[in-house]
Amino acid sequence: MKLASLKSGRDGKLVVVSKDVTRYCAADNIAPTLQAALDNWAECAPKLEALARDVEHEAVPCQRFHEREAHSPLPRAYQWADGSAYINHVELVRKARGAEVPDSFYHDPLMYQGGSDGFLAPRDDIPLKDTAWGCDMEGEVACIVDDVPMGVSSEDAAGHIKLIMLVNDVSLRGLIPGELAKGFGFFQSKPPSAFSPVAITPDELGDAWSKGVIQLPLKIDYNGEAFGRPEVGEDATFNLPDLVAHAAKTRPLTAGTIIGSGTISNKGADGGPGKPVAEGGAGYACIAEIRMIETIADGEAKTRFMQPGDSVKIWMDDADGHSIFGAIEQDVVQA
Repeated sequence: MKLASLKSGRDGKLVVVSKDVTRYCAADNIAPTLQAALDNWAECAPKLEALARDVEHEAVPCQRFHEREAHSPLPRAYQWADGSAYINHVELVRKARGAEVPDSFYHDPLMYQGGSDGFLAPRDDIPLKDTAWGCDMEGEVACIVDDVPMGVSSEDAAGHIKLIMLVNDVSLRGLIPGELAKGFGFFQSKPPSAFSPVAITPDELGDAWSKGVIQLPLKIDYNGEAFGRPEVGEDATFNLPDLVAHAAKTRPLTAGTIIGSGTISNKGADGGPGKPVAEGGAGYACIAEIRMIETIADGEAKTRFMQPGDSVKIWMDDADGHSIFGAIEQDVVQA
């Protein structure tokens, strides 16, 4: 089942989208918004699944699905927490500044709580007030859960993952060091994120959903050129159920909570830093990573962060080359 929220009011209008992401049927007779459906998932999900079957069989009136008319599936959420499942990314950042990765990072996930009171739509511009802030994209995968009890195990957390989507977790790299130095985490360095036009139930992925990780590449184009094709299923120290369980260690999670994977990051074929797509590598899901590799190799970073006029596209295709979630396509503009 594929769900989306068309732009309408603060929380959007829930629609069921066809598997090929070309058609939709309004689902507001089942639930007015995606959050309302998640609040009553046990009752709403079977009805939405029935509608999804009708959409596929063209048994109900449908309209053309235009991704530019979609908001993020949850235009705002009760909670958005982002982990760091790919320790390769952390290792590169630490190595570039001559620091060791603590052993705890390999069995206790990093996680921060981001702003969730309003997300960017998947085709919204990224407003940037000052280029010195170091605007960066971060290509990730995220899940949406139903009500999760405190202390849930990773095994049981998997059953609470109801929907999956893609993320551009926008970061302002120039502001991060100062905030972390205060010892209290991110705030100003994490402006609104954007999510894919469509959220899907895990079963839509078929065999590509395995052990709590998508076994497909995430695709990132930067200014019209291939920037990243990292394999989501490779080099993941933690899976999405692990991250859900981590978030719920000391508190329950409310239905509609979003948990992110952190930047997708692959090692090179030789076990070292990854190479650019142009050199046959998997490339990168954020600019910071290539800057860290440049710093390690040459003593300084050469690739600049995003500036007004730059564009980023993030999407994922199935094994047959068909888009699964639609695409996040954003331009950076002067605020």
